[in-house]
Amino acid sequence: MQFLTFYTPNPSAHQGAPSKEYMDQMNRLIEESMKSGELVATGGLTPLHQGARVVQSGDKVTITDGPYIESTEIIGGFAILELPSKEAAVESSKRFLKVAGDGQVTIRPLMNPDDTCTGEPAVAAQSAR
Repeated sequence: MQFLTFYTPNPSAHQGAPSKEYMDQMNRLIEESMKSGELVATGGLTPLHQGARVVQSGDKVTITDGPYIESTEIIGGFAILELPSKEAAVESSKRFLKVAGDGQVTIRPLMNPDDTCTGEPAVAAQSAR
């Protein structure tokens, strides 16, 4: 199973640039996780002021340049994990937080080609039969 995880740091836990020690520990964790096949992709996100939010409501599209959300909601980074279960994703997130520090990780399973939100067979799965 694949999981998308988002890291939301505690706003008071990270002030300024990360230390060399922190970066060394994080790079080791990333390297080990990639070698084991657990980590498919990862990345940090740029500051909010460099982003934008695009919202559609009916026929109206609104674009808001960043920053546009409360500081408690800032996603600091993401990872795509390949693991056998949600429980394994939880354990992986605990290992990550030991290095990353105070904050939270949100875990979301990625849909398989056969999955749908409606419970009906996916079009791709139907056409493969």
